[in-house]
Amino acid sequence: MSGRLTITQLETKANEVRKDIVRMLEHAGSGHSAGPLGLADLVTALYFDAMNIDPARPDDPDRDIFMLSNGHCVPVQYAVMAHRGYFPVDELMTLRRLGTRLQGHPERTKLPGLENTSGPLGCGIGQGAGYAYALQYLDHQHHRWVYVVTGDGELDEGNIWESALFAGKYKLSQLIVFVDRNNIQIDGPTEDVMPLEDLRGKWESFGWHVQEIDGHNVESIIDAVGMAKAIENRPSVIITHTIPGKNVDFMEYNYKWHGIPPNKDQAKEALKELRTMGGRIRGEHE
Repeated sequence: MSGRLTITQLETKANEVRKDIVRMLEHAGSGHSAGPLGLADLVTALYFDAMNIDPARPDDPDRDIFMLSNGHCVPVQYAVMAHRGYFPVDELMTLRRLGTRLQGHPERTKLPGLENTSGPLGCGIGQGAGYAYALQYLDHQHHRWVYVVTGDGELDEGNIWESALFAGKYKLSQLIVFVDRNNIQIDGPTEDVMPLEDLRGKWESFGWHVQEIDGHNVESIIDAVGMAKAIENRPSVIITHTIPGKNVDFMEYNYKWHGIPPNKDQAKEALKELRTMGGRIRGEHE
């Protein structure tokens, strides 16, 4: 894309996305709060910097591919897509309404630019691996990349690791997976529900190149994508350490916000926090 945003502009954009996530969820009266808020920096950086995409040509044969495996976090994808120009921002307020294009989980045919349907957890890496295999071995389009976001609780699903084996076997170097390592799932902390560590060692043993980054540091996200794209003969996974409910104090680190929306008063408080962040976003003035 041309005219890339600065780091400060990307951070500010991610904050706008968080505001819209809160508004969407409060208006819908259902949905997931913690994960989408935690993923705002990552998904903003991908759509506004890392990925080769054009909202005016969502079916561009040269485009990069984004797939959301933990589909319950789709409010962040919808908000970023709207800000990127795929559909009007006002449409975000139709989230989960009867007949809306903005389903509670992404449905590929509903919106231009949606590349996969997700609902049952564990499917996204397999979908991404299949697409990357086609690019690498069938179409020989080595200039395109497939980006997949998965949750850490989702790694409890066995088909995640079947897909990881497949990608490792076929050395799918055009596949870049982000694990949203926020340490929570619907029943509690991940390490209490089903311990995942040594997570880096697991991925490395499956033949993947592994990086670990701060998922709220936009520069680190962009640098990690650059490194992943330089890796040959291996798929890449970026373990992205995030804070669930990021920048809303009463939601941060609290697994109970995994699967519920804010009510009217909670949304008002959350939006106040996001509007008055005390300089945590450099150069923002509201």
